Amino acid sequence: MDPIKNQISAIDPITVDPIAEPNGEEALHRILSGSTVFSDSRPLPAVTSLDQRRHRKAGRIAGGLLLAAAAVTAGVLVAANFGSVNTAPAPAVTVTTTEATPTPSASATPTPTPTPSGTSSATSTATATAAAPTSPPAPTVPVVAPTPVSTTSLPHTAQTQTFTFPDGHLSFTLPVGWSAYTEQGPYLSEETKAASQGATILDSAGTKVAMVSSGFYGDGTAGEVTRTVYDRAAVPGLRDISGNPVEFGFAANQSRYVPYGAPEGSAKVLGDAYYFMDVRLASELQSGETDSGTNLIRMPNGFMNAYVLFDFDKQPTFATPEAAKAYMGTTQYAQLKSMLLSLSYK
Repeated sequence: MDPIKNQISAIDPITVDPIAEPNGEEALHRILSGSTVFSDSRPLPAVTSLDQRRHRKAGRIAGGLLLAAAAVTAGVLVAANFGSVNTAPAPAVTVTTTEATPTPSASATPTPTPTPSGTSSATSTATATAAAPTSPPAPTVPVVAPTPVSTTSLPHTAQTQTFTFPDGHLSFTLPVGWSAYTEQGPYLSEETKAASQGATILDSAGTKVAMVSSGFYGDGTAGEVTRTVYDRAAVPGLRDISGNPVEFGFAANQSRYVPYGAPEGSAKVLGDAYYFMDVRLASELQSGETDSGTNLIRMPNGFMNAYVLFDFDKQPTFATPEAAKAYMGTTQYAQLKSMLLSLSYK
């Protein structure tokens, strides 16, 4: 390249960097007024190429943009730490609970997080409405479903099962866990055989505790007794063929008799108490001196009777009247009485 052209290019303000920009008038004055000796041996000043200038300018622009973005981000973080300037209360949030007792729900506090656009958005672990309410809402109480209750555990619920005779006429209820089975009863003819059935009742331990018969023929004997009635109650589902009421009874009979071989005209004495628990006509449950009577009740399909099986080898069944009264407070007594009171004929 021509040395003069090189000198002129060296003072170009666009291409020369970082040499300080020269005074154009002063340079022109030196060129026109002075005598200059040009030599090809003078070293050329450092000249920056156009490509290097462009790369350097692009780097400066990128650095400026990064500094601006950092400043914006720092401003957003500072503003986020100060929180929202909105004085309206946060919206109520319903919190679902698994506890059986309902409790008021708490309001969740939003947690601000920065977004790429430079604005903050509130996020919460619970669901909340976007717009703030105009007035503070009342706490929301979640509705808890009622705990289901088993009816078999309620005191007033009868835990029973129904037993019905094969002919469908006589039925009664048994405590849960008890059982009954029927056998052929006594009969006078083939025509009455099918209707004569006897049911044996067993408790939950498998012990025979009672007997109920239906369709039997009736017979028996009676004698004079002194009777003490401890408990009695009407059986609503039973009436005899004449419409007479039937009652449940717990009582003791003492036979009144003249001992064998006693002189003529001797006074009658009382035997040991014989306890019974059964159903019979109401007229046969009178206290005092009376006839021993019977527990056979005449129904349309024949005679029926129902009674508790006391230990016949243990006489008297209860050692004293006080022991008999104490038995009335036991669970077994209540179960047997309930069974006898449930007897029904249709």
